[in-house]
Formats: sequence, structure tokens, C-alpha cells
Amino acid sequence: MNHNPSAPLNDTIITAVSQLIDDAQLEKKRDPSHSDIEFIIKRHGLITGDPKNQGQNVGKAKRIRATLNWAIEKAPQEGGELVYALISSIQGHGGFRTSSPNYVGSHQIQNAIMAFDKEGYELTLDGNLSTKLLNNLSGAALTDALKVYVQRAKRGSTDAALVVGTSKDLLEAVAAHILQQRQSTYSSTANFSMLLGQTFIALGLLTPQHPVQPNEPPNARIERAMFELACGINQLRNKQGTGHGRPWLSTVTDAEAKMAIETMGIIAERLLSLHLGIK
Repeated sequence: MNHNPSAPLNDTIITAVSQLIDDAQLEKKRDPSHSDIEFIIKRHGLITGDPKNQGQNVGKAKRIRATLNWAIEKAPQEGGELVYALISSIQGHGGFRTSSPNYVGSHQIQNAIMAFDKEGYELTLDGNLSTKLLNNLSGAALTDALKVYVQRAKRGSTDAALVVGTSKDLLEAVAAHILQQRQSTYSSTANFSMLLGQTFIALGLLTPQHPVQPNEPPNARIERAMFELACGINQLRNKQGTGHGRPWLSTVTDAEAKMAIETMGIIAERLLSLHLGIK
């Protein structure tokens, strides 16, 4: 299934986007108008969550807040798409341009920049919204960015599966980063299982290559299974993908992809935690 461009969706972002829309205290109202907002809400299939559709007379900020709060529970994918569409609409109406009558204000823009930054997205001062390019990050900054992707993957976010700005999926990016920090280098030509195996060994984890020992602790079996599961998820990837399309083989259903993404997040989180000394 192909999705429209999407953005992260949480309480902080809902508040920030609502502030960008809010013109309740202004004598002259700004665009996008209520009719513009209604068109965008309908286009993304969220009319059920729109308080205007329920006969309520509410302002733009409350309308967006209510719709997105409904979406975060009932339709998070469509809610993320609505957030992206709203940012684009605000930008198209000049909301990020200081000379425009629709300028939303520097304070509101800075709040939105910070809200998206915490979710691994970059919102520029002129209103361009995109995921951070991990190729441009290193060290602690890359660790923090990967943590964000891990949390998004654990929630099943489709754009967390293939890390934007790299040719790697999340597990591969995490493994490469851990080896880079621990050994100062890693082989960029190594296949996934070799890269992951090196990472497991660096973290003191067992792989299926380690023979089963008598009276092993239960976590030994878990570690081997985690390695096998990670390799299985990697095999589901569409290696010909560009990072902008569906990162899974055509035979993988949406439900299977969501399960793989969430599992990917759990394994990646465990590797990062061990790397950071969190037992």
C-alpha cells in the first residue's frame, strides 16, 4: 500500500501544529481558512474526527487539535499524513514568510521546529519538513537520532523501516554505528548477517554460531533467537528500494510489514541499550 507523505504524530506535535494554525486572537484571520482545513481533513479520511462535522462551532486550533487527537487513537497513519499536509498548506499560504499577511510568528515556528526535531524530523524556518539525513550525523548525535527511529519503529511507523538518507534499514544502521563507535571502523561491504554477528560479539551476545552449552541461562536462547529474527526481517527488505517507496518485498502484507517494523525497533533498542551500558 502506498501512503502519502507523512510526519510524526504525538501530543507535542499536535500542540505545535495547532499553534501554527491558531488565529483566534487576531482581528484579520489567516489562511489556511476553515474551508481549506476541511478539504485537507476530508482528503485524508479524517472527517469523522472533525468536530465541525459533529456540528460544533470551534476555532481552527481546537479543530485541528481535536481531529489529530482522534487520529492518534483511530488512524495514526492518516493523522501523520494530515500533519504533513497542514505544514505544506501553511507554507503554501506564506505562513513561514515574515513579509506575508499569513505569517504565523517566530515563537510558533520555533516551537514546531523543536517538536519535530525530537522525532527525528527537520522543519526549516521557511517551512520545509523532512526526515533528518543520518549520513550527515556521527557520534552522540547519530546515537540520539537512531534512538528516535527506534521509538518510531516500535510504534510501527512505516518510515522508520528504511532509514532515510542511507541505504540501510534500521537494524543495519544501528549495527554499523555501534561497530564504528567501538572499533572506529566497520566493513561497509560486509553482508547483513556478518555485520550483525560482529555487533553481537562486540556486545557480548550469543549467535547461532556459538554452540549450546550445558546449563546455559535462558537469555542465551533469546540472544540466538534475536539474531535469527533480525536476519529474517532483513530478508523481507526490498533491496532494490530507494528509500522513498515501500521498503518491503511485494509479497509482504501491510500487517506483516508492521510486525517486522515493530520487531526491528525492539531488537535495535536492545542493541543500543547494551552499547550504552543499559542492562
